[in-house]
Amino acid sequence: MGNSMKSAAFLIESRLAEASRGSSNAYYDLGVIYSTGSDGVDVDLIEAHKWYNLAALSGHEQSKICRAEISLDMTAREIAEAQREARNWLQDNTRRAA
Repeated sequence: MGNSMKSAAFLIESRLAEASRGSSNAYYDLGVIYSTGSDGVDVDLIEAHKWYNLAALSGHEQSKICRAEISLDMTAREIAEAQREARNWLQDNTRRAA
């Protein structure tokens, strides 16, 4: 048990590192992890929507479909929060990269 949690954390950290460099595939992978609750992570649709949104913004087609699908299970408030988090993430990371 403890070992799978460790590998999940490592997987997410490596994806976050790629995401911070603007990898649309890493954004998408994070969306999948949070929308399915894979890799020992709790399902978090707000977090998933945020990552799918970032992937979609960077031109990842499949993430647009996934984002639309999970949006059906979310309230308008949750979607607004996810969009706000995506914007904040972009601002924080573009500042760092600049």
